[in-house]
Amino acid sequence: QVQLVESGGGLVQAGDSLRLSCAVPEGTFNAMGWFRQAPGKERELVAVFSWGGAGAYYRDSVKGRFTIARDNTKVTLQMDSLKPEDTAVYYCTRCSSSVQTVCRSADKSDIWGQGTQVTVSS
Repeated sequence: QVQLVESGGGLVQAGDSLRLSCAVPEGTFNAMGWFRQAPGKERELVAVFSWGGAGAYYRDSVKGRFTIARDNTKVTLQMDSLKPEDTAVYYCTRCSSSVQTVCRSADKSDIWGQGTQVTVSS
């Protein structure tokens, strides 16, 4: 059974950086993404990266601060200039498609990691 394992969460101050990483099983040709869920809020897409160079998508609130990248073994989320509103549990996901334009909603992700907590203090 395919599993996704995240690492890299933690407690930081506003303005700091964190890098999340998710091990990707060999032979994964799907788009890979990161969702997050804050207490009392719905799960939301943060960023998603296509397989094969079809680009990436970011939600507006993280554009210019977060960068998603992937290779054959992992997908990472570099988070800079963190804000308290970025506090959430972050989930690595595998999309059912290879193209990020299909992967904007949670129901398009077929495998989820266990989540890693990111807490940003003001």
